[in-house]
Amino acid sequence: MMTAKLMQEIIEEKLDPKRCQHTVRVAETAVLLAERFGADIGKVKTAAYFHDIAKNMADRELEEMLTGTPDASYLKFSPKVWHAPAGAILAQGQYQITDPDILAAIKNHCTGRPNMGLTEEIVFLADYMEPGRTQPGVDEVRKLAETSLKGAIAKVLADTVAYLEKKAAGIHPDTLAAYRFYR
Repeated sequence: MMTAKLMQEIIEEKLDPKRCQHTVRVAETAVLLAERFGADIGKVKTAAYFHDIAKNMADRELEEMLTGTPDASYLKFSPKVWHAPAGAILAQGQYQITDPDILAAIKNHCTGRPNMGLTEEIVFLADYMEPGRTQPGVDEVRKLAETSLKGAIAKVLADTVAYLEKKAAGIHPDTLAAYRFYR
């Protein structure tokens, strides 16, 4: 397992300062949730540090990375979600992260999926509710997360689906399936 110092150095090299600050807040939030809900802190911290590792890559690079992979279906949806599966590919290929729980948490932190593992659930939730987030409903999610991980995730998914429907944006099938699973 990589040290937090090494992970910090990697994200500082790969991400812009604002995204770095977000990533550190996600990692801190994820560790608190891991402690609260009994998850493996090392796995959660690693997944949180690497969840946005591909975020500052150009859409063209992300598209090239995903084309021809099992995750190419993401290309049918908003480019805003492409960095998640690309990040898992990058984490495995460039940083030798092989733990399936960590890779799944990186890949699914934007869309979610039904029946996520504990590491996935925590990173998904931490990314949504880290202290820098101010979207409508986030305070209710934070309150729910004090006692119910799955309840907080259900609220995140309900809010996300409602937001995307209002925008008439395409909703990834994993997000819809997760919404049905967690509610």
